Amino acid sequence: MSWRPQYRSSKFRNVYGKVASREHCFDGVPITKNVHDNHFCAVNASFLAIVTESAGGGSFLVIPIEQTGRIEPNYPKVCGHQGNVLDIKWNPFIENIIASCSEDTSVRIWEIPEGGLKRNMTEAVLELYGHSRRVGLVEWHPTTNNILFSAGYDYKVLIWNLDVGEPVKMIDCHKDVILCMSFNTDGSLLATTCKDKKLRVVEPRSGRVLQEASCKNHRVNRVVFLGSTKRLLTTGVSRWNTRQIALWDQEDLAMPLIEEEIDGLSGLLFPFYDADTHMLYLAGKGDGNIRYYEIGSEKPYLSYLMEFRSPAPQKGLGVMPKYGLDVSACEVFRFYKLVTLKGLIEPISMIVPRRSETYQEDIYPMTPGTEPALTPDEWLSGVNRDPILISLKEGYKKTSRIVFKAPVKAKRSVLVNGIDLLENVPPRTENELLRMFFRQQDEIRRLKEELSQKDIQVRQLHLTLKNLRNNPKNN
Repeated sequence: MSWRPQYRSSKFRNVYGKVASREHCFDGVPITKNVHDNHFCAVNASFLAIVTESAGGGSFLVIPIEQTGRIEPNYPKVCGHQGNVLDIKWNPFIENIIASCSEDTSVRIWEIPEGGLKRNMTEAVLELYGHSRRVGLVEWHPTTNNILFSAGYDYKVLIWNLDVGEPVKMIDCHKDVILCMSFNTDGSLLATTCKDKKLRVVEPRSGRVLQEASCKNHRVNRVVFLGSTKRLLTTGVSRWNTRQIALWDQEDLAMPLIEEEIDGLSGLLFPFYDADTHMLYLAGKGDGNIRYYEIGSEKPYLSYLMEFRSPAPQKGLGVMPKYGLDVSACEVFRFYKLVTLKGLIEPISMIVPRRSETYQEDIYPMTPGTEPALTPDEWLSGVNRDPILISLKEGYKKTSRIVFKAPVKAKRSVLVNGIDLLENVPPRTENELLRMFFRQQDEIRRLKEELSQKDIQVRQLHLTLKNLRNNPKNN
């Protein structure tokens, strides 16, 4: 009997990436040059937010999603932070509320007016202080309104209840900088990767570590929950410094289910998972391509589909929520690619080729909408609930509008579980010490230059006085 290659049928076998035309891109955007490993971009159905390069603090642009084309240099910015902005995330339930975190140790909540900004915004509706170092990550809870997670360089994850404007829980199990956070479908579990080379699955309300993997052969950088499959996927680096992905069982992190090497490049791999189509997208920082796979329930679990190629390297990628996609074009995913060299934001649509123009129910199952399933008090009391699903068949129309009400805060409090967060500071890392040293050297150099200039001015004054004394008749 002759050997035949194994054929696997898949409706997503021919998915392809389509770049938007130049007039549908966002041009002239001063994208930040910060080297922090984040996307610096956040998207929802109404707005696109991009962290920008600025002097004397941190800022980001908020552009209405339909306002494509050239962005004016004096376009209004959100510019209230005193340090560089490191991460931004839109509230999944209130389309005009965005959270930002910064090197100035604060997390801030901004309310964007309808139609976008008309002038620079400097006042946040809520300022959250609790971290003693810069804050590198923010994440909204996937099913609960007004619950926000922030991870700082003080090795802590704080859980904020925005109804009261205070940190209500603290996760203090990490021994180094937290690199990534990801929630499961109902938000009852939090997966984190850390610079101490460990992958953890944490129960967020108690802070208890349920599973922990010490990744010596696979140094983890990013992690994502694979929907309701009870599996995790991590991207990282192998012992031979090749980029690698690993699939894990969330209930047993002793060994990965599979490990697969991607390539020998050095850029960080960002994973994106679409629970509706079970597709995984891998995009490397500094790469121009996006690989995509299909996740299965049986071995080999991971099936390579295709690769989108582009010559322009990406700094980061924003992802449009499902209810903002064009279902009439069979669009199943949309990236917003940051091209720093060109100052360009480029939409990339992932499309399933279909001849029929009718609604394709098999590629658009019920998907999480914009209605929260829980209130903060319900979630904090221990209730878990799956997200409220919607159908995209008739085109999603938001019927109810939740309004964000900022609490009135009489004083700034940073006490969580009886611990003063600003006093309980971990030792400085080697990078922070080096950064402080170079800043001090720059300051010393600047002072020396000022002294030398003043010395020259004093000498010139002395010469002038001497000339005056020697030649009194000429004056």
